[in-house]
Amino acid sequence: MRAGLEHRSPVPQWYLVLNGTEIIGGAGVIENDFHDRKDLTPNVCAVYVEEAYRNRGIAGRLLQLICDEFAEQGIHTLYLLTDHTSFYERYGWEFFCMAQGDGEEKASRMYRHAL
Repeated sequence: MRAGLEHRSPVPQWYLVLNGTEIIGGAGVIENDFHDRKDLTPNVCAVYVEEAYRNRGIAGRLLQLICDEFAEQGIHTLYLLTDHTSFYERYGWEFFCMAQGDGEEKASRMYRHAL
């Protein structure tokens, strides 16, 4: 986290969404979100919005901010691993393949976003 805060490296990065001083959401970008496709990097991870704040477009704006910042750094593709279907497509992400999460029985959906 320190490297991200000091901007020595584009990865890892962590993002918080605040309502005043209350943390209501967040996400990160890491090299690999604990899956077998080590070649698919960097990965958006831990996208979360508190339940009381959902359905307001917060996650979409957060994802767009992340995409914009990484595009400015010359990174052309981001990936994310999820069990959700249809959520990320709303924000321009496309299903790419299935990937096996570390310690998981079933494979999960890997999405990518071209920047």
